[in-house]
Amino acid sequence: MSTVEKMAMLAIGYEKLNEQLRALKAERPLIVDAIEEARAHGDLSENAEYHAAKERQGQVEATIADLEDKLSRAQVIDPSTLSGDRIVFGATVTLLDEDDAPIQYQIVGQAEADAKLGMISYNSPLGRALIGKKVGEDVEVVVPSGEKYYYIDKIEFI
Repeated sequence: MSTVEKMAMLAIGYEKLNEQLRALKAERPLIVDAIEEARAHGDLSENAEYHAAKERQGQVEATIADLEDKLSRAQVIDPSTLSGDRIVFGATVTLLDEDDAPIQYQIVGQAEADAKLGMISYNSPLGRALIGKKVGEDVEVVVPSGEKYYYIDKIEFI
């Protein structure tokens, strides 16, 4: 028997997935209406509206199935309940770059990652390099633009 792999995420990521799921489920009746309207135009073999609506229906159903799978495997983690001296999922980390400029990131799941908002996936190159490290350690990360070096200045669970 196989075990279901849990998918770690914060509450904000869980809610984001739920919102996407609700929006897609609300789109379902509109797609059915578009298919029915396109069918009314006659010959389906050369009916671009029909084929576009059917394609959209397939995309929506596949995305709904994917979102439902992720939500069913979700393990929502509240960072404020965590503690320790090592970087783990949910930790907010303050790094100093090569110019001693502070950069702050929270380690999150893939569903909620947004580097512009300071949320990086635990599976990203930087996320993988940070997991398990302590304050005072140096981290080297290979990114497309080359190697980056960071000093871990602070770990918080907020």
